[in-house]
Amino acid sequence: MPVSRSGLAVLRTEVAVRSHYRWHNRPSPDHSVHEMYSKRIHAAWFGIHFFLITAVCLAGVFWLIAQGSTILPSACNEYAQKAELGATWCLGKEAGASNPVRRGIATYLHAAGIQAGYSFFAPNVPSQHRLTLELLYEDGRVEYESPHVRGKTAALRLESLLDRLAEQRYEPVREVLVKMLAFSVWREHPDVKKVRATFGTVHLPSITEFEHGKAETLQPMFSFDFSLRDDQKQ
Repeated sequence: MPVSRSGLAVLRTEVAVRSHYRWHNRPSPDHSVHEMYSKRIHAAWFGIHFFLITAVCLAGVFWLIAQGSTILPSACNEYAQKAELGATWCLGKEAGASNPVRRGIATYLHAAGIQAGYSFFAPNVPSQHRLTLELLYEDGRVEYESPHVRGKTAALRLESLLDRLAEQRYEPVREVLVKMLAFSVWREHPDVKKVRATFGTVHLPSITEFEHGKAETLQPMFSFDFSLRDDQKQ
């Protein structure tokens, strides 16, 4: 089919425009390199992020097995404990408290909200903890108190703090926190000579044991003695 001169001119103009558009809109070498590196960075971050999620979840699962909270035989407890140490090592928890790698991983885990797995929820609700303060007076009297809170919100925060105390392995941190709680009670009993703070796990009886009249038991984990009068003088 013959093409007129005007049609041929229009066709040539359209081809030239398309070539010019493709030439000026093609990706530059620098842009391609930048995009490639960006994809690699995103892929690396994705891998690290989900590696940490996996390590957190495995640490929680192995801890449950090591504590005998599953239907697995007790022979698996020792292996689960070793596996838990491996998972916590990946999270930097076996390093020193001032280790920058440990701090960096902990900061990222808390910022991303992945610092804890789902072992907290049923059917593995954590044990209840209790802090008992034994108040010793000059005349030999002994009274027992618990940290006082105001309102349901403060009570929930105290329960969370007690759970953290059970997990805290650094002894000086435990001592400082327990001392602060003991001091809040001592202010209401200024004539107390010494306070003995005992922290333990509360074991609730089963339904059958409860029907037979068995009450809850407290298994002590650690205790501190504070002479708050001496501290006040200092």
